[in-house]
Amino acid sequence: MKKKTISFAAMLALCTLGRAQELQQLDEVVVTDSRFELKREHSGKTVIRITAEELEKNQGKSLAEVINTKSGIEIGGSRSNAGQNLGYYIRGGSNRQVLVLIDGVQVSDPSAPAADFDLRLVDISQIASIEIVKGAASTLYGNAAATAVINITTRKASDNPLSATFRSSIGTNQSRDDRKYNPSDFSNSIAVGGRSGKVSYQAGFAQQYADGLSVASSGTERDAFSRFNTNVKVGYQATDRFSVDVFGNYDKYKADMDGYAMDGSFIDTDDRSISKQYRTGIAPGFTYGRGSVQASVAYHKIEREIVSDYPAVYDAGSLVADIYNKYNFNDRFYTVLGINYIRNDAEFDTDQDFTITDPYANVVWVSGFGFNMNAGARLNNHSEYGTHFTYNLNPSYTLLLKEESYLKALGSFSTSYIAPNLSQLYGQFGANPDLEPEEDRTLEGGVEWKTGTLRLSALYFNRREKNFIFYGTEGYVNINERYTVNGTEAEFSVKPVDFLQLDANYTFTENRDQVALRIPKHKVNATAGFDVCEHTFASVSYQYLSDRTDAGGIVMNSFSLFDLYLSHHILSHRMKLFANISNIFNEDYVELAGYTTRGRNVRLGFSLSF
Repeated sequence: MKKKTISFAAMLALCTLGRAQELQQLDEVVVTDSRFELKREHSGKTVIRITAEELEKNQGKSLAEVINTKSGIEIGGSRSNAGQNLGYYIRGGSNRQVLVLIDGVQVSDPSAPAADFDLRLVDISQIASIEIVKGAASTLYGNAAATAVINITTRKASDNPLSATFRSSIGTNQSRDDRKYNPSDFSNSIAVGGRSGKVSYQAGFAQQYADGLSVASSGTERDAFSRFNTNVKVGYQATDRFSVDVFGNYDKYKADMDGYAMDGSFIDTDDRSISKQYRTGIAPGFTYGRGSVQASVAYHKIEREIVSDYPAVYDAGSLVADIYNKYNFNDRFYTVLGINYIRNDAEFDTDQDFTITDPYANVVWVSGFGFNMNAGARLNNHSEYGTHFTYNLNPSYTLLLKEESYLKALGSFSTSYIAPNLSQLYGQFGANPDLEPEEDRTLEGGVEWKTGTLRLSALYFNRREKNFIFYGTEGYVNINERYTVNGTEAEFSVKPVDFLQLDANYTFTENRDQVALRIPKHKVNATAGFDVCEHTFASVSYQYLSDRTDAGGIVMNSFSLFDLYLSHHILSHRMKLFANISNIFNEDYVELAGYTTRGRNVRLGFSLSF
C-alpha cells in the first residue's frame, strides 16, 4: 500500500522540478458565469479557465484527461481504453447534471440515457479555451446545468491572410503488464485559417486511431478506437456594428467494446459502438451604443449504433436558438435579457420530442466599494412539464489590499431543473413516462486571496437533490427522499521565481445519504513546471484518488499517478517537439471495476505553424 500511495510530502518535493501553466493574472477575465467579460476579482465564482497555452502544454492528451485535472471534477474512464464510456462525476453528480456548450450553444444527445454530450467526439486541437463553472447554473443556461457548465470555445481565424498549424504524434497504448512499447496510438490534425477584408475563415481536420488495449481487464484482444473530426467556420464583418458567423462540423468515432458471457462475466466480444455527429448553425451579432444583441441558431444531429447480440440504432436531434441583449448602463451595472428555445427529438419505437422555451434575465453590479452581485432568474417552460422557476444569487466582496493583491469572499445560492429526457421517458430500457423532474439546489461559500504571483482559494459547497431519477430493477423511478452532497475545493498557484510555477488542487466530496459510486472522497492534483531555457519546457504532474466503490459493492483501492512532459521549440518557435510519459511508475490500479487501465505509456510528437 505504501508503494501505491505516494506521500503528499514527496509530491511537493517533486513539484520543485518545474512549471505547468501560466498563473492567471489580475486582469484575467471570465465570461461563462455572467456572459460578460469580468475581471476575476469581480466574479462571485471560482471559474476554472483552461487557456490555449495550457492546452498546448497538454498535447497528446484527450479533452477528458485535461478537464480531469481540475478541482471538483472526476471523469471516469479517461484513464482507460480510448473508446471507454465517460462518467462526469462533478461535485458528486452524474452525466445528466452536466451541461456542455460549444461556442456558447448547448449540445446534447437526446437519445442517450443521460442526454449528455460525449466528449470523445471533440478533438483537443480544435479548442481555443475552456471555461468551467461549477454549481447550479440553470439561470443562464437552462435545463441540466446542475453541477457544472463546460463551455468549449473553438479556435478563431488568424488575422493573417493565411495561417496553418499541423500536429502529429505517435504513442504506445498498453496496460501495466505489457512492456513491449509498440506504437499503437496515432493522432494527426491540421487547421487552416485567415482573414481577407471583411471575411474570415477557419477549417480543420483531425484524426486518431488507437488499439493495443482490451476493454475488459480479463480480455486479450486489441479493441480499437478511431475518430475523425472536420469543421468549417466562416465569418463576415458586414459593418462595424454587424457581423455573422456560419459554421459546420462533422465528427465520427468507432469504438470496439466487450460484453458479457452467459454466466455474467465480462469477456472479449466483437461488440462495437459507432457515433456520428453533425452540427451546423449561424451566429449573428449587432452592437449599439452601450449594448449588443447576440443570437445563435444551431442544429445538432446524432446517429448512434450498437453492434452486439442486442443491437440498437439511435437517431436524435436538437434545434437550439438563443437570442439575448447585453446592455452596460455604465462600467458597474450590466444586464442580460434573453430567450432560449430547444427542441429535442429522438426515434425509439416511435418518434418522440419535447420543446423548452425559456425567457431569462441576469444582472451584474460591481460597486465602487468592493461589493459585487450577480443575480438572475429563468422561467422554464417545458412542453411536457409546464413552468418551472430557477434563480441565482451570487454576492461577493473584494478587498483590494495593494497593487495586484486582493482578498475576495464569495457566496452563492442557486437552483437548477432537470427534466426527464426522452430516453428515460420513452427509450428501450426501463422507460417511465410518469417521471417527475429532478430539482437541484446548490449553496456555496468561499474565499480567494491573490498577492503578486500567489493565488489561494477555498470553497465549501452543499448540493441537495430532490426527486432524484434512479435506474433500478423496475427501470427509471423518482426517489422521494432528498439527497445531500457536500464538499470542499481548494486551489493553490504560485510562481516563486521566473522559471518556476507550482499549481495544486484538492477536492473533498461526501454524499451523506447514499453510496457515491466511482467518486473519490479525496482527490489531489498537482503540477510543477520549469522553463529549462528559452526554448525548452518540462513539467511533472501528480494525481491521487482515494478508495472508491463501484457497482456491486466492489472497493477500488486508492492510487497515485505521475506524468512527465517535455517540449522544445525550434525554427524560431514555429515548430515544437514534445514528449510525454504517463503513469511513470507503472502504477497497478483499477479505475472502473472489470475494465483495463493504462500502464506506463510514451508519446512523441510535433506541431508546426506558419
